[in-house]
Amino acid sequence: MAKAGPRKSVLITGGARGIGEGIVAALYPDHDLTVHYNRTRPDTDMIGQCAVFQGDLTDPSTPARAVEAAMARFGRLDAIVHNAGVIADSPLDSFDPDAYRAMFEVNLFAAQGLLAAARPHFGRGGVMVNISSVNAVLPPSGASMYGASKAALELWTRGAAKELGPQGIRVNAIAPGAIDVAGAARDEALKQAFVEMTALGRMGTPQDIADAVCFLISDQAAFITGEVLTVSGGYRL
Repeated sequence: MAKAGPRKSVLITGGARGIGEGIVAALYPDHDLTVHYNRTRPDTDMIGQCAVFQGDLTDPSTPARAVEAAMARFGRLDAIVHNAGVIADSPLDSFDPDAYRAMFEVNLFAAQGLLAAARPHFGRGGVMVNISSVNAVLPPSGASMYGASKAALELWTRGAAKELGPQGIRVNAIAPGAIDVAGAARDEALKQAFVEMTALGRMGTPQDIADAVCFLISDQAAFITGEVLTVSGGYRL
């Protein structure tokens, strides 16, 4: 994992479970964290030292309120990790615009809302990391709208990086492959199929993604912006 570098105030969306929980655990020792959640309140021992904010990211007011929570607790905001995401099936023989709208509101629109609210507080060195998916380029069967939302997030990431680069603000994304998350509804046969499609012969862990986040928000990544870092173990090479 990259060296911590200067202590930063970091807002993490979807920080209660899975990949988000792993990111919180990795960043906690060296940074001041604001942990957002929607339904499941974080219950780890470290949360007492963090700001905790509840909000539904389909509500357009939530991103700004999350930024306000970070500012109220720590007086500054240096980095955002937009990990919260929604996935829903989208079989091509049906049409559920409400479900698709919720995916785009959380996966894409919330990223814009978070960055817009953070802009007055970001100085040079401000950084945003969006958690995308390999499904942005490898469309999942039966869930192509989810892949489309992540593809849009990656394009938005590059556009934001281009606009904000002259101000010294970096915007990147991470595209996880198959990640073994506690509590995920996957049977052993599906997990084995993921392993067989992954060059390194295992599923990823939340720690694998958290390590990449630690690097991208650190000053060691100061000359990296507009990039999508695939962390997949060679999934579907």
